[in-house]
Amino acid sequence: MPRTAARRQGDWAEQRVLRLLEQRGWRLLARQWTCRWGELDLVLEKAGRLLLVEVKGRRRCGPDGWGVAALHRGKRLRLERAWACWLAANPDWAASSVELVFALVPLAPARGPVRWLRLDH
Repeated sequence: MPRTAARRQGDWAEQRVLRLLEQRGWRLLARQWTCRWGELDLVLEKAGRLLLVEVKGRRRCGPDGWGVAALHRGKRLRLERAWACWLAANPDWAASSVELVFALVPLAPARGPVRWLRLDH
């Protein structure tokens, strides 16, 4: 099945975030991991800690503030359920601490650094 332009842009944004995190010593455990509840964009590990990253790429700052508004209550609930599903499939990580971050990635023609938001869950 051919990938849409939006999917290619999303893949590019995820790859940019992944490269940045790998340069900081994080190791990829899962990318675009799916279950019945949704998708986890990136799951990484460093020194026994887990990092769950939700990536949003935008061409411009629109009404959703580069994608911030996309992380509404329903999205958070889907992330929590998908995370529980991932932990059930990967029980060795169940006791590890986890941090949820939101990566806002400017897509061409926009420029600038990735913006990071730490989320409480």
